[in-house]
Amino acid sequence: MKHTVVAMVEDRPGVLTRVASLFRRRGFNIDSLAVGATEEQGISRMTIVVDGDHGILQQVEHQLFKLIDVVKVTNLSKEDAVSRELALIKVRCGTLHRREVLDIVEIFRAQVIDVSPATLIIQVVAEEERLNALLDNLKPYGVMEMVRTGRIAMARGEQTSAIRKEESDEVLRFHTESGRRPEGKLPYVSK
Repeated sequence: MKHTVVAMVEDRPGVLTRVASLFRRRGFNIDSLAVGATEEQGISRMTIVVDGDHGILQQVEHQLFKLIDVVKVTNLSKEDAVSRELALIKVRCGTLHRREVLDIVEIFRAQVIDVSPATLIIQVVAEEERLNALLDNLKPYGVMEMVRTGRIAMARGEQTSAIRKEESDEVLRFHTESGRRPEGKLPYVSK
């Protein structure tokens, strides 16, 4: 089963390497990894998709939180969440089949973002299953190249993965004093 884990991390050099090394050392495979900025300056959000049973998921969460750069870990697998991927797909498409490919693109609510005499580049933002279905429908025409972002996800409703809103004053003070905040210095820094 695939699990979606969100790790809020400090935006510092080497954090991605430390997280990837943790997965390598433990023998966990990352199905998808998306990293980006958040609403809070100095904090990045990693959305990690891991394949495995509940025991592996618990180990991943526990090991992630041991890293000093990781501020918060949230498991979105059990939550009602919205998840999406972005993909760019280059399809071989001459004038003979162009109308058919454009109809498929319209059905899947994708967009054609580049047209040449022999190819189309299609942009799609969708859930993984819908994106895979689009790919299956485009394969007979010749998928020449594809790039995907990996899954990003967010819990529906009032629940958030944000840091400051959910932390008590005691937890916030602990993180600040131990260097787990962008405005504080780390107790030690590896070079």
